[in-house]
Amino acid sequence: MAIYVDADACPVKAEVERVGTRHGVAIHIVSNGGIRPSANPLVNTVIVAEGPDEADKWIATRAAPGDVVITADIPLAARCIEGGAAVLKPDGAELTAANIGNVLATRDLMADLRAADPFRQGSGRGFGKQDRSRFLDALERVLRRLAR
Repeated sequence: MAIYVDADACPVKAEVERVGTRHGVAIHIVSNGGIRPSANPLVNTVIVAEGPDEADKWIATRAAPGDVVITADIPLAARCIEGGAAVLKPDGAELTAANIGNVLATRDLMADLRAADPFRQGSGRGFGKQDRSRFLDALERVLRRLAR
């Protein structure tokens, strides 16, 4: 079992380290750079080459059944689910084989709407304490489920 974090814009890296450490799980923090390495021996900081989707490729080729992937990137989530990994968004929402199709469709629809209206502003609501709390609960639940 391992946890893979798509770290470039992840707001819950510290929470992942705290919960993963409590469970004794290896954690891979994957980014294009700019991430401060952790002194925690369970945390592996992985810096991938510059370029689009390099972190996604690294995670997708390694995540396997029994692993957990933390990402807000829906295409990466779909690839990891297809490979058998559990996937959590930073707000605590679990993406599964049962819901990833709808999530991908919604993502595509929203991209089309943004492209059709160049004056459309905003990126949704901010990340708050409730999101962080939901994430902590969800990660704890998923790790316990996978440990059984």
